[in-house]
Amino acid sequence: MAKESKIITNLKSVRESTGMTQQELADLIGMRRETILHLENNRYNPSLEMAFKIAQVFDLKVEDLFELRQKEEA
Repeated sequence: MAKESKIITNLKSVRESTGMTQQELADLIGMRRETILHLENNRYNPSLEMAFKIAQVFDLKVEDLFELRQKEEA
């Protein structure tokens, strides 16, 4: 049985709690606003470098923003 992995993020709630816009975050980490949108909607998995950059912006650990969930496939 294989395991399917998915990265889940709470980036949107963290970003909104600081009053930062998607565009502001994108500018800080050198990405497009659309990338942030896809990350927040769990449609895109960040590279390790991107995950660290985002965590640094909010002074958090990567694991405070992103969680790896695994489920068994039938």
